[in-house]
Amino acid sequence: MPSEQRRASIYVCGITPYDATHLGHGFTYVTFDVVNRVWRDCGFEVDYVQNLTDLDDPLFERAAATGVDWRGLADSETQLFRSDMEALRVIAPEPYLSVSESLGRIEELLVHLREKGQIYQINDEYPDWYFCGDHQDDFGGVSHLNPEQMLAVFAERGGDPDRTGKRHRLDALVWRQARDGEPSWESSLGRGRPGWHIQCTAIASSTLGVPFDVQGGGSDLCFPHHEFCQAQARAATGKPLARTFIHSAMVGLDGSKMSKSEGNLVKVSQLLGQGLDPMAVRLALLAHHYRSDWSWDGKVLAQAVNRLARWREAAMGTTSVDFSTTADQVRSHLRQDLRSDHALETIDRWVESSIASAGDHAGSRSHMIDFTDALLGVTVT
Repeated sequence: MPSEQRRASIYVCGITPYDATHLGHGFTYVTFDVVNRVWRDCGFEVDYVQNLTDLDDPLFERAAATGVDWRGLADSETQLFRSDMEALRVIAPEPYLSVSESLGRIEELLVHLREKGQIYQINDEYPDWYFCGDHQDDFGGVSHLNPEQMLAVFAERGGDPDRTGKRHRLDALVWRQARDGEPSWESSLGRGRPGWHIQCTAIASSTLGVPFDVQGGGSDLCFPHHEFCQAQARAATGKPLARTFIHSAMVGLDGSKMSKSEGNLVKVSQLLGQGLDPMAVRLALLAHHYRSDWSWDGKVLAQAVNRLARWREAAMGTTSVDFSTTADQVRSHLRQDLRSDHALETIDRWVESSIASAGDHAGSRSHMIDFTDALLGVTVT
């Protein structure tokens, strides 16, 4: 829990806007929305920054495959994402920065790293720039992977360990020189575009300073993304980027991995378009601990729909059961490793007792309505 000057800072890695928001995204951003709400409930002023990765291969590839302008595709998917987040009552980050509007920040960091000898250019047809990452003593401190594991994951998640001309197989691309047919921009490192990790390092450090409290994202970002963000910030400033890294778990479908390659993504906009109450979707996400992988299925959905109905029934009635003790227990669950699953179960017990015990405790009903709205982001009226 942050303590300095009653201010907390968090940077959460944003989407690449080439397709609609799926439940994995929803789980991540609802998780960090609860972090935001818990901090605020503790009296902190919260600085929450999120990026938009609108300069990346998946976006350019989808635009080319569908014959649309990449900028138009990015804008439309970004708007859909923000609409989905608004429906799920995720408090919007401020600022919310795209990579395309942050090129000056990124170039400034790269020039600084070049002056310190922390990046180098390969001698190739495309003389790209790379960051020498693994020479730092604490490299691996975010992911806790050994070098062999790092190489395997690096290759799976966008790295190029076998590229000729690199000094080390784990060195990460920071500036890609222009290729024919690809969007590119002028810079003091040549015409091109930034690599993946340096984007977040530059946006986060320039807006929040270093070290800030939390860098967050899905567990698939732990390595290489967050490892390199941390290493680049330390190389540039001598300080870590973030004090703590928090990773939300993966969401499957009917017991199988949910992924773009499998074609089995459940999209938030589709669920809402089918008439599902967004508060039921949010409750379904909150019903799982953020560090535990889980799977979306009919049972999860039915439980969330039923839970929302029971909460609203209790909120509309009268009760003789005080809510204060329940509120204290929920706060305790959320402040101890964000146990949102236990928090919901605690409210369930109050709801069932409240429905069974009609009375004139209007203040408790009002307390429950305001509390679930503010701390869990769930409206029950």
